[in-house]
Amino acid sequence: MNKLDKLLAYLRKEWNITIANEFLDKLEGKIKVIKLYPATGNITAIKNTKSILITKHNRIYYRIEENKIIIINMIDTRKNPKKNPFNTTT
Repeated sequence: MNKLDKLLAYLRKEWNITIANEFLDKLEGKIKVIKLYPATGNITAIKNTKSILITKHNRIYYRIEENKIIIINMIDTRKNPKKNPFNTTT
């Protein structure tokens, strides 16, 4: 089970299916933005990797390879930022 599956299971169990579906809609919307504007997103400390906020608690990290969006990770923004390998050095 990947992080997205775990998050959706949590949202369904602790909140409800509507909240889980709303999260998926937000994620799909952000992916559409990346498709239209690949240069969007914040620069990270990892070369050729950018990030975009999905909700105030979730950020995805991605890169563009051969005209494909590769989602590398999804991280809870409430966790210790010092443990996030993608954090910028600025």
